[in-house]
Amino acid sequence: MLVKEIMTKNVVNIEPNKTVFDASILLSDKKIGCLIVMENDFCVGIVTKQDIIRGTICVHKDPETIKVSEIMSSDIKTIHPLDKMEKAADVMKTHEIKQLPVVVNDGIVGIITVTDISRASPEMVNRLMGSGLNLGID
Repeated sequence: MLVKEIMTKNVVNIEPNKTVFDASILLSDKKIGCLIVMENDFCVGIVTKQDIIRGTICVHKDPETIKVSEIMSSDIKTIHPLDKMEKAADVMKTHEIKQLPVVVNDGIVGIITVTDISRASPEMVNRLMGSGLNLGID
């Protein structure tokens, strides 16, 4: 199965200068686990619920003053929509991540998550669980 067959096409993004509070509201409203951080039509990072917890709550910082750029991950792993789902699972396992932006020519065309993979192929969960990846939090 190809990544493009199971990826989410409508990616929700945020600008790096927005606050962590803004990101939290967007995550809650959209009922999603991550946002792609975009600047000048380029993906510059990804921010997850875990980033928000670790970057603000656990260190007693105010989410209304901390910028997304301060807590986002900028070393982003990506995948092509024509790659196989198994490759996406391997990248996630290797890098211990749960979300993988799907790109074509440096443009975001979707995102594939552990949840997408588990829905499409429940047997792939065993491959991901062997990585020590915590699958319980999206």
